[in-house]
Amino acid sequence: MPASEATVVTAAASRYLQQLCKHWSHKFAVEFTPQHGTIPFDASRVCTLNASADQLLLRIEAADQATLERTQDVLIDHLKRFAFREEFGDVHWTRAA
Repeated sequence: MPASEATVVTAAASRYLQQLCKHWSHKFAVEFTPQHGTIPFDASRVCTLNASADQLLLRIEAADQATLERTQDVLIDHLKRFAFREEFGDVHWTRAA
């Protein structure tokens, strides 16, 4: 199962983690704390989020590369909408083990 990770540097990592999780909690069985969240989009696609004081770590696992890339785009689009006061620039995803 392909996976990718991205790190977003922000002092509001916990706030964004919680906003993303709450946003999708109406459709999916989301679990989260201020420091860790899991969004199971479906049986073959899950996003894990971890927040520290100065960064938000995103990890996505998906059934195939196309689904992985589409999920990356959706997640970053939502994050940028929630964080409209910040400029993240391009978020770079790296292949995860």
